Amino acid sequence: MSKETISFRLDAEKKIALDEMASGIERDRTFVINQAIDAYLEVHSWQLDHIKEGLRQADAGEFARGEEVAAAFAKWRK
Repeated sequence: MSKETISFRLDAEKKIALDEMASGIERDRTFVINQAIDAYLEVHSWQLDHIKEGLRQADAGEFARGEEVAAAFAKWRK
């Protein structure tokens, strides 16, 4: 996998916390940043996929009937 260098601005307090975390796990700052980005991308990709699927279902008219919604709410209230 090819790697590229990027730069960005970070609050001083966040940089200190990042460096402390990296030191605590005996890794460098880049490792911690890459782990954080991987976690962010995983969560937000999952979320976007579900939003897109929900929009697809809405566009196709695939809505739950009132009885189905009521049953789902009743199930979770117990």
